[in-house]
Amino acid sequence: MAERILGKTLATVSLSVALASVTVKSSGCCSIPACRNTFSFCGFHLSSNIMSSSNGAKENSHNKARTSPYPGSKVQRSQVPNEKVGWFVEWQDYNPVEYTAASVLAGPRWADPQIRNPAGRTGLVGRGLLGRWGPNHAADPIITRWKRDGSGNKITHPVSGKNILQFVAIKRKDCGEWAIPGGMVDPGEKISATLKREFGEEALNSLQKSSAEKRELEEQLHKLFSQEHLVIYKGYVDDPRNTDNAWMETEAVNYHDETGEIMDNLTLEAGDDAGRVKWVDISDQLQLYGSHSQFIKLVAEKRDAHWSEDSGTECRGL
Repeated sequence: MAERILGKTLATVSLSVALASVTVKSSGCCSIPACRNTFSFCGFHLSSNIMSSSNGAKENSHNKARTSPYPGSKVQRSQVPNEKVGWFVEWQDYNPVEYTAASVLAGPRWADPQIRNPAGRTGLVGRGLLGRWGPNHAADPIITRWKRDGSGNKITHPVSGKNILQFVAIKRKDCGEWAIPGGMVDPGEKISATLKREFGEEALNSLQKSSAEKRELEEQLHKLFSQEHLVIYKGYVDDPRNTDNAWMETEAVNYHDETGEIMDNLTLEAGDDAGRVKWVDISDQLQLYGSHSQFIKLVAEKRDAHWSEDSGTECRGL
């Protein structure tokens, strides 16, 4: 059954799909002995009857796919010996010829568009640390409250005269920079779920809580994330992980605790990818990861909060 389905799939799916970010559910068979002789890629199990095993290509398998010149051209393939066909065979010197026909590059309706960073060249091709070709989606929850004195009164900045806003920041373990406690959207996950999950994991250490603690935490998070919110930004992100072929896109959303009562019932505790977590005063002096400072500036603008001591540059957008 698996081979019949695979045969139909290979007959209808173009080579370009191999470059696309397609989520395929695993059949869960990798624990059985038969899987030892299959090629597993993203949950797809290719029988050795279709693709060569680690012992090399079979006599009548995968031969036409290695012939030169490539159809409709004079392009010569790099030679691939039978014993080097299988992907499981180590071949560090493998340097295949890159070729896409001019008719495909012209962008006909039936062809996939070229996967290029919409902002321009980055000096690096491939995917780097990013899992998907093209956009890799993240979600950034910006949790804010007003800074208050011991009597509960809002504190205003002595120069701008505007109320000081605070947000929950985490210090990333990977680079040591302060950032918004966000993260990647899981396959099939709604943005709203990602926002709440990432904040709980990184700013409240929810992954290490007991079942009872998780239930109590969920009740408080529901209050915070079910209220009205502001979508601050949605789109491409200037991120150090971006390449010419893979880049970050995010949705930054502001959840504001106007009275501070909800967050008073939640104890900040760094978890998952966060090394530290704390409330940070919002101002133009912030040095944050990636484009996060720009997102925070937009929040200050939307909330009419203090941003800069220079009134001439006070929250005029990006």
